[in-house]
Amino acid sequence: MRREGLFVFEQTETENTPARETPALQTIRELGQTGTPTGGPLEEMPFHCLTIIGQIEGHLVLPPRNKTTKYEHVIPQLVAIEQNPKIKGLLVVLNTVGGDIEAGLAIAEMLKTMTTPVVSLVLGGGHSIGAPIAVAADHSVISETATMTIHPIRLSGLVIGVPQTYEYLDKMQERVIRFIVHHSRIPEGVLREMMFRTGELVRDVGTVLVGAEAVQVGLIDEVGGVGTALQRLADLAAATNKGGVH
Repeated sequence: MRREGLFVFEQTETENTPARETPALQTIRELGQTGTPTGGPLEEMPFHCLTIIGQIEGHLVLPPRNKTTKYEHVIPQLVAIEQNPKIKGLLVVLNTVGGDIEAGLAIAEMLKTMTTPVVSLVLGGGHSIGAPIAVAADHSVISETATMTIHPIRLSGLVIGVPQTYEYLDKMQERVIRFIVHHSRIPEGVLREMMFRTGELVRDVGTVLVGAEAVQVGLIDEVGGVGTALQRLADLAAATNKGGVH
């Protein structure tokens, strides 16, 4: 409000004035969740939910129209969860098309080395580098209609056509295969056969696993939903609190 002579001008918000977002809305916009683990006395829920959706963004910023999960957002959250004694378990919900290999493996390695019990739930899709993240949990669950695409890694952008490039590509492929095999029940031969299978994907190489198929081959532990995942997380948390093996 301001005064000029005998007239009083009152400024009001119009439709063109952007409304201020609350901290909760800012958190949802940036991180895709309602709150971050603070470790303070107001932490109420014993389990924390971390969503990994869209495309996992690595060192390069993707176009603004793409829905992404930024690894620089996820990694600090995982550190905060690990340091917070009030959080008894972590539920990782995946609906991702894959993304940056090194960023995805970094998230998977952090999940596997956490002392906090972790359960992953694949909803919709857990494609490409989403597979290592799913199997990195202590227990993995997939919904009946969710799909997982197993295919060889790919390079985008400028590729230098020299033998060293293909050697580097092969090493990166071995990193992904080794991680999946070591942290799931799928045999290495079966994984390689599905990864390089031709004819199942249109104009592509790989295999699509739907729900129970991922369990049958040993990639995922069981078929279920949110209730199943939370129950398994509660069992792991109870075993950890009683001094059981995590």
